[in-house]
Amino acid sequence: MLLYHGSNVTVETPRLLNQARGLDFGPGFYLTTNEEQAARFSEIVFKRQKSGTATVSIYDFDMATAEKVLAIRKFDSADAPWLRFVVENRTHSYQGEAYDMVIGAVANDTVMPTVIAYLDGFLTEEAALITLRPANSLTKSA
Repeated sequence: MLLYHGSNVTVETPRLLNQARGLDFGPGFYLTTNEEQAARFSEIVFKRQKSGTATVSIYDFDMATAEKVLAIRKFDSADAPWLRFVVENRTHSYQGEAYDMVIGAVANDTVMPTVIAYLDGFLTEEAALITLRPANSLTKSA
């Protein structure tokens, strides 16, 4: 299966970088099955970093082998367990099992305001799930 990574540089060999900000599935190297999504993200990273060139790196990934040797968490939909996992990772409060790979939808750009509204009790879990209409599936490997 082909996976894509959008960045401001070509990434020949993925490696984990320290990140202070909370991401949907925690720290890791994020990939997508959607080349257009990776291209959009590469533009965002390029503008944020103000260096390099918007670049999509492509990887041929053997999922069958990964499923045999890695601890994988898979979310089939943006449901309540997915929301709780994203909220805990975004707020750096996740205390659960460590995974080598997480597969599922990554929420759109309204994540933090929605997460804050959910945590503050302004949104119910159901309302937060509706607001967080996720983008296409992304895979993160750690």
